[in-house]
Amino acid sequence: MNLEPVESSHPASGLTEKFPIPQRYFEREVSWLSFNQRVLDLAQDPTRPLLERVKFASIFASNLDEFFMVRVAGLKRRVNAGIAVKSPTGRLPREILSQTLQVSQHLMGRHADLFATTLRPKLKEHGIEILRWNELTPAEQEGQTKFFQDQVFPVLTPLAVDPAHPFPYISGLSLNLAIMVRNPETKNEMFARVKVPPLLDRFIQVNPNRFVPLEDVISANLTSLFPGMEILQHHAFRVTRNEDVEVEEDDAENLLDAMEKELTRRRFGNAVRLEVEENIDQHILDLLVDELEIDSDELFRLPGPLDLRGLSLIADLKFDALKDPNFQPRTSPELARIESSSAQDVLEAMRSNDILLHHPYDSFATSVTRFLQQAAADERVLAIKQTLYRTSGDSAIVEALIDAAAAGKQVLAIVEIKARFDEENNIQWARRLERAGVHVVYGMVGLKTHCKLSLVVRKEEDGIRRYAHIGTGNYHPRTARYYEDLGLLTCNPQIVSDVALLFNQLSGYAHEAQYDSIYVAPKSIRPKLLELIDQEIHNHRAGLTSGIRFKCNALVDERITDALYKASQAGVQVELLVRGMCTLRPGVIGLSENITVTSILGRFLEHSRIYEFNNDSNPIVLVGSADLMNRNLDRRVEVLVPIPTLRHQKRLSELLDLGLAPSTSAWHLNSEGLWNLVTTSLSGEKLSDYQETLIGQYELRGGK
Repeated sequence: MNLEPVESSHPASGLTEKFPIPQRYFEREVSWLSFNQRVLDLAQDPTRPLLERVKFASIFASNLDEFFMVRVAGLKRRVNAGIAVKSPTGRLPREILSQTLQVSQHLMGRHADLFATTLRPKLKEHGIEILRWNELTPAEQEGQTKFFQDQVFPVLTPLAVDPAHPFPYISGLSLNLAIMVRNPETKNEMFARVKVPPLLDRFIQVNPNRFVPLEDVISANLTSLFPGMEILQHHAFRVTRNEDVEVEEDDAENLLDAMEKELTRRRFGNAVRLEVEENIDQHILDLLVDELEIDSDELFRLPGPLDLRGLSLIADLKFDALKDPNFQPRTSPELARIESSSAQDVLEAMRSNDILLHHPYDSFATSVTRFLQQAAADERVLAIKQTLYRTSGDSAIVEALIDAAAAGKQVLAIVEIKARFDEENNIQWARRLERAGVHVVYGMVGLKTHCKLSLVVRKEEDGIRRYAHIGTGNYHPRTARYYEDLGLLTCNPQIVSDVALLFNQLSGYAHEAQYDSIYVAPKSIRPKLLELIDQEIHNHRAGLTSGIRFKCNALVDERITDALYKASQAGVQVELLVRGMCTLRPGVIGLSENITVTSILGRFLEHSRIYEFNNDSNPIVLVGSADLMNRNLDRRVEVLVPIPTLRHQKRLSELLDLGLAPSTSAWHLNSEGLWNLVTTSLSGEKLSDYQETLIGQYELRGGK
């Protein structure tokens, strides 16, 4: 198989003229904002523990930052370039940009109001106070002034603006103070900017559980920065810039060098959003808007403090009563049955049976991490091959690969340096792997390597045996504690042979390859899913049992969407669990009345992908790394694997049963694009929480 980018085409779908293309899809950007609104709903939910609500408020802010840096920036770039290509909904980029900014204004207003009128007062009720400078006691102010002199002042750089000092560059996502000062002798007024140090805590602890925003501490001590000058006024502001990375790979002799150059350029992307305190002086605001070239609809006036991503610090406070009950992942029962003198022997367990993992309920550390650690230490292991999309440089995964290389094993790491916003980190720890003797390949030109694969090659008494892990999530031990994902540990000869073949393609050169047991984007995942959807249509028309159920993070691909519409029109029941974006319009009579779309968000981030086809009561169930988006199916290397074991198929089916059950609390999407949260039954009974139910189930399963 030739792994080259596939141009997404959308031929005539065969749908009736009653439903032209613009009426079949929701706008992608608006659908994403609807997802982040559901995150905000979690922050507003009074039934959730308070610090969990604070955590979701922080996540909302972080999500929106990334949305502006990538999606809004992309829309603005197309508008400025005069690109008039319409979206699948038939709308121009300028129309989508305008609606996106309007919806964002509304959501950011809700978010700021939630913090000011609900979260902050409720935190105070529980002894946690986020204070402004004038709310501190004199003794606390004195202590913070000393803190400023000792730890903040040395790293500050005031930048004046006058004929000799041009307007300074304002870095993306930095919090800043716009300051007007006056010379007491000449009476001349001048503008200056001070950047709030990003490496210091966003909220400074004044006393136990009493905090003050860092910019307040700086603002109260500006005379130290401008000695002899009069401080007339100061206001916080924040800029978001275009920080999407676009590597011109066709012209790049070295992909790593090209990425490093592009990361340098990213720092100077155009401004796409300006956040200011609502009481900002108009003269200062005009200066900022003019210098940053901000349009009026890209200006966001908000009550302070700005940049509430820092609420994550508050959410991490040790107040167990204000958090979800502590959850400790357990070793998978399928691994716990196989014990050696010190720890579970993962390789031995895999030789007996395939093992289906469900994180974070099944411990990542005692399964995937131990699998690689054991392989690194095993004298009979000859080689380890690994894809890495996101991880941490100090993770046990990276250490295991380094240990394996040090032991003389052949170790290959396919490192995706184009993983958005992790590019610099990936480059740094990838070079560390290289220095340790690991063979490192930096992804592929034109494609992102997004599949989650590990392969271990071991010499045994009866010959060479290969062991593989195929997952839905990153090899990131930290995020594995709160990302919900699936993984398959297997020695299945066909599967491991295909995984080995794919690794060879990723690291070398290969002609067309045929896979017997896995499906690989950009060539075969969409065609296979379309084939399986068509088979369900055929089965239904033949009077056989049919049904389609998907669980994924996003459904945006038009060809998959239209195929699901055709299945609905044929009478096939289609049930979709979509955490994030969904541009499919459910519940439209004559088009999609047999399609339901449900979304579940909670303490864990639902991240796994499951694609189930009834197949006349002989289910075909696939799991893997691919969401149903054009980028995943056309411009990434992704893998889906059919689950071969009946008991594992049943377990995955049970997960879908639970998520889609009327007794489970969830959001439901209607034909107008509105998500409705249902928490009680028609009789008024409280519906169950999906993830809490799973925690209970996994505890009963008896993992260790």
